[in-house]
Amino acid sequence: MTVERSQPVHAPMTPFETADGELVVGGMPLSRLAARVGRTPFYAYDRHLLAQRVAKLRSVLPPTVKLHYAMKANPMPALVCHMAGLVDGIDVASGGELKVALDAGTDPREISFAGPGKSREELRQAVAAGILINIESFREIDELASLSQKLSLPARVAVRVNPDFELKSSGMKMGGGPKQFGIDAEHVPDALTEIGRQGLAFEGFHLFAGSQNLKAEAIVDAQCKAYALARRLAERAPAPVRFLNLGGGFGIPYFPGEQRLDLASIGANLAALSQQASTEMPGAELVIELGRYLVGEAGIYVTRVVDRKISRGQLFLVVDGGLHHHLSASGNFGQVIRKNYPVTIGNRMGATKKEIATIVGPLCTPLDLLADRMELAHAEPGDLVVIFQSGAYGASASPQGFLGHPAVVEVLV
Repeated sequence: MTVERSQPVHAPMTPFETADGELVVGGMPLSRLAARVGRTPFYAYDRHLLAQRVAKLRSVLPPTVKLHYAMKANPMPALVCHMAGLVDGIDVASGGELKVALDAGTDPREISFAGPGKSREELRQAVAAGILINIESFREIDELASLSQKLSLPARVAVRVNPDFELKSSGMKMGGGPKQFGIDAEHVPDALTEIGRQGLAFEGFHLFAGSQNLKAEAIVDAQCKAYALARRLAERAPAPVRFLNLGGGFGIPYFPGEQRLDLASIGANLAALSQQASTEMPGAELVIELGRYLVGEAGIYVTRVVDRKISRGQLFLVVDGGLHHHLSASGNFGQVIRKNYPVTIGNRMGATKKEIATIVGPLCTPLDLLADRMELAHAEPGDLVVIFQSGAYGASASPQGFLGHPAVVEVLV
């Protein structure tokens, strides 16, 4: 079969190929994949594209910088197992995610745990597993000291710092100003003193200023500021810094006009910081923590057209999936002004007959909108609608119990 790249008119940002008028996922035509899955809707994640993205990143990162996968972006167990073999470590955000990371065979020494509301039970799990815990409050210091004593195990800890700066131009700010995340930078010296007094095994710092950023200069600036802050705080630490997580924030394009992130300057800056750390904080490993950037573009959401209807001149394609499976595509996961994700009719790639259609799901709410007045190939009931950029914050970030519809299927191909 003849394979060609997807045409920009359908989905200008997709890395997937097409063959004989169909999208190809994991080397398989979409209609065949849908038959293999057995029903729609479903998410599909492409192994090759996941490995390709990690390899591309590795090619620009200095070998001295470790790459961690932030599992909250997509915690599907099979995908985590696959990613565990590609990256250096996994960052988890709950006891449930910790179980998946351990089941995937990740070295506990390369698992870190962040989250502003860790329960005592989760902290016990973490200490028993021997993973690194990013402390986010003085309560956690006391809890971990008590648990370490009861378990006769030293709690490995890093301090998550709420910095005194923000990641400029980020889609979601997670540092700077009042935040529930981490310990404010001005209070970290007191936390370090308490960590030393309580006998916890201090290893380093975690700084995460924001996410979904497409401006390399903003990421470089934040990384430089994070390193400088960590260097100052290290002077008050109870032990030498062995772990310095500079966060992530790497974004992917979702909407027309957005440009891909330029990795070259980020890689060069990390190389310079790594060289600086080798003399200023010898023995410290620099880490970047990425989720969306690693998996977002390797996933699609597939839903089937069940009806065509015209309402006062506007065409609606009603599909069997919706916001209960893909909240972010509906615009209800943080968008201030709703924009369309890249969408196509996956079994009619290259079709010349076009129409302006609005794609809606089966839920009894006007919020169940997946695409608003987009130019798409003419579609009939039974055709397959594909939403790209769906590998991150999809199934696990959606209210799947809403209105009692079946849960979505996820496959790694």
